[in-house]
Amino acid sequence: MNRSFRSPRHARGISLIEVMISVLILGVGMLGIAAMQTTALRNNQSAMQRSQVVIQTYTILDAMRANRDQALIGSYNTGGMICAAPTGDTLVAKDQAMWITSLKATLADADSTCGSINCDDGSCTITVQWDESRAKDLAGDGEQEQKILTVTQL
Repeated sequence: MNRSFRSPRHARGISLIEVMISVLILGVGMLGIAAMQTTALRNNQSAMQRSQVVIQTYTILDAMRANRDQALIGSYNTGGMICAAPTGDTLVAKDQAMWITSLKATLADADSTCGSINCDDGSCTITVQWDESRAKDLAGDGEQEQKILTVTQL
């Protein structure tokens, strides 16, 4: 009698092991997809914030071009980073206050959002910095403080 032939009762449990391995592989794949989706959402949020900052820098530049005489003599210069909206009744102070207030409203972390304006001979540099803890990757690498410089000619 040939003993190499096994009856079906000896093969019980084989399909259960195959199903468990398939579920394990599927679970690992789903975790990978979830991690990829999380990274994509974080990067998309960061890109949106950078776009909003660029729009806000062009807003203050447009205000400066509307009041070009004052901008050319340096009235809009902040002398460093300003994090609080300036007070005053002049058009320059109102433009700067509107700009800082709008920056803080646009970005999620209003406490660390600051801006700087420096114009010299018609060449202006607008700097905006803010805290973006989402810029760090899963390993904790990356810059938390983001800074964008816009340089233009009035």
